[in-house]
Amino acid sequence: MELSVVLKALVLGVVEGLTEFLPVSSTGHLVVVGSLLDWNNEKGKLFEIVIQLAAILAVCWEFRQRLWKVASSLGNPVSQRFVLNLAIAFLPAALLGVAFADAIKRYLFAPVPVALAFIVGGILILIIERTVGRPRVAEVDGMRSNHALAVGAAQALSLVPGTSRSGATIMGGLLAGLSRRAATEFSFFLAIPTMFAATGYSLFKARHLLNGDDLAVIGIGSVASFISAAFAVKGLLRYVSGHDFRVFAWYRIAFGLLILASWHFQWIVWQGD
Repeated sequence: MELSVVLKALVLGVVEGLTEFLPVSSTGHLVVVGSLLDWNNEKGKLFEIVIQLAAILAVCWEFRQRLWKVASSLGNPVSQRFVLNLAIAFLPAALLGVAFADAIKRYLFAPVPVALAFIVGGILILIIERTVGRPRVAEVDGMRSNHALAVGAAQALSLVPGTSRSGATIMGGLLAGLSRRAATEFSFFLAIPTMFAATGYSLFKARHLLNGDDLAVIGIGSVASFISAAFAVKGLLRYVSGHDFRVFAWYRIAFGLLILASWHFQWIVWQGD
């Protein structure tokens, strides 16, 4: 295996892990970085999807005690409501994803659409931060089905690359009345079924692209994704205890404008543009 391929796998793995659970769009970053590394072909896109699985395993590890408690007490009304809320929030993006996945990959997986989504998403975060009221739900266990549906509807918007699944769900949670901690934690929990389903669906459809030689590259990227995601999850949970999300909004806007400027002035020849 060539050293350049190893380095690309490491870079993309770290990018995936660090950005998957921050409200900055991991998919958008992977499209941009993959374009810079000339790794935005069909196999490259499949690689980016597979290493998302390693990132979500980091969440499973971080919340392993809570997940085990729910799994071992499904007869408990609190656990039943938790699972029901996840199912309700999961459905909108799942249904729309199956219906429009091919069209989204064909037309929106390019730097310029991603840059526009970065900017629009950043502006929306700033607006929401200025208008959101006092939280009415302090903990995830206090959520009702209407809260879950609101978060699920917000997650459906994240099918557009550059929008950010975590950003959409956290902001949707805040608008629904969740506390920052509850919105962030539920976003993490919702990522588990969403990303497992998305990864499994993509792998099944693109299974003909995989061969034995790809396993080592996927393994390297997955390890890098898992480790960096574990740090990102812990860091974000500490951050939301005393901060809002405006810094991520300004980062999104600045990054999006930089991508558009590099495209307009042809500083970079973007792959897939």
